[in-house]
Amino acid sequence: MNRHSIRVVRLAVAGALFAFAAGAQAQVEIQWWHSMTGALNDRVNDFAKGFNESQKDYKVVPVYKGAYPESMAAAIAAFRAGNAPHILQVFEVGTATMMGAKGAIVPVQQVMTGAGEKFDPKAYIPSVAGYYTTSKGQMLSFPFNSSTAVFYYNKDMFEKAGIDPNRAPATWPEVMAAAARIKTSGTSQCAYTTGWPSWVHVENFSAWHNVPIATRENGMAGLDTVFQINSPLHVRHWNNLKEWAGKGYFTYGGRTNQAEAKFYSGECAMLTSSSAAQANINRNAKFKYGVAFMPYYADVAGAPQNSIIGGASLWVMSGKKPNEYKGVAKFFTYLANPARQAQWHQTTGYLPITPVAYDLTKNAGFYEKNPGTDVSVRQMLNKPPTANSKGLRFGSFVQIRDMFQEEFENMLAGKQDAKTALDNSVKRGNEMLRRFQKTTKE
Repeated sequence: MNRHSIRVVRLAVAGALFAFAAGAQAQVEIQWWHSMTGALNDRVNDFAKGFNESQKDYKVVPVYKGAYPESMAAAIAAFRAGNAPHILQVFEVGTATMMGAKGAIVPVQQVMTGAGEKFDPKAYIPSVAGYYTTSKGQMLSFPFNSSTAVFYYNKDMFEKAGIDPNRAPATWPEVMAAAARIKTSGTSQCAYTTGWPSWVHVENFSAWHNVPIATRENGMAGLDTVFQINSPLHVRHWNNLKEWAGKGYFTYGGRTNQAEAKFYSGECAMLTSSSAAQANINRNAKFKYGVAFMPYYADVAGAPQNSIIGGASLWVMSGKKPNEYKGVAKFFTYLANPARQAQWHQTTGYLPITPVAYDLTKNAGFYEKNPGTDVSVRQMLNKPPTANSKGLRFGSFVQIRDMFQEEFENMLAGKQDAKTALDNSVKRGNEMLRRFQKTTKE
């Protein structure tokens, strides 16, 4: 090769390297902080990978930042330090706190409109969209993973204990009877456990029985809301849980989703927790299991009503550049694709948050081929929502929920009875609500 040819090759290589470097520099990185673990973490990574491969301008980097309370605290600290992520996954009980965090977030509707991306809040199921929308109709965060509390049971254990494996206990007394049979037959030392005690045994329990969690439509109608979870029905239920724990029928599993592992490992026979637990149950369980509606008390008029959502939405943090927000908007458009929404629902157990995703799933025969996977949807739509069952919105509810669960733990430890535990929960919770109300108004 002569000198001229060598020079040409060198110039070509240099040009290619320059173009590559320029392209790499032009790619905008989008930080996405989330709280998904196990199989759900895999799905989140799949979304980011799929989006990144679909175009060259943006790169979404998903980062696990711990459980929901931990990731929210980390994001607040990062915001104050000036290095918040672009996207933050926040669980539904953090909604009011995020709404009150003036200057920290940019409404998703504003982000999508500003980037020229098509976005219709009406495309989402009203009971989901309403959680993240202001009274003026502006959607503040992007609905992502919505779930509800359901009942799981180990069919193999039921059969071993002499209980019909094809019929789930429908009422709480039936759960207790099944637990007693499982325990006394020696089938398992752990008959029943629960994930997310406050979400299941306060929030969804109240909606399922059409009783208020608090005044002012559970806080949806105003900040001046007052908790009402020390009603006779709430006291009755917590007292039952206390008695069942004393008899060994109920095993406490922790404040978040730790109890789910007790179920899919085969340790516990029955579980109440998120419909999204199905992803990890399917991955880990070595037994046949069933999914059913949450239990209820049959003597409560109107019960069962409808359950309310859990899960989380995606919030866009402030302080970013216009081209970064454009990348966020394009990623949300990618996530909103009906086929991806349907796949997310089918592989995780989260609700189909758009009617189109539900129709795609139903028409594909997914529910017929996978019995129980439609339980969460049917439970949410069991009856038209009432003021008591359309959702909740409380400021500082992340901390308040911990207070409820602390009182619950003290009750199980024998330090107080159910009435005292719930009275304390109401008193401490209301004090936090008033502090939030004062701070927000100021």
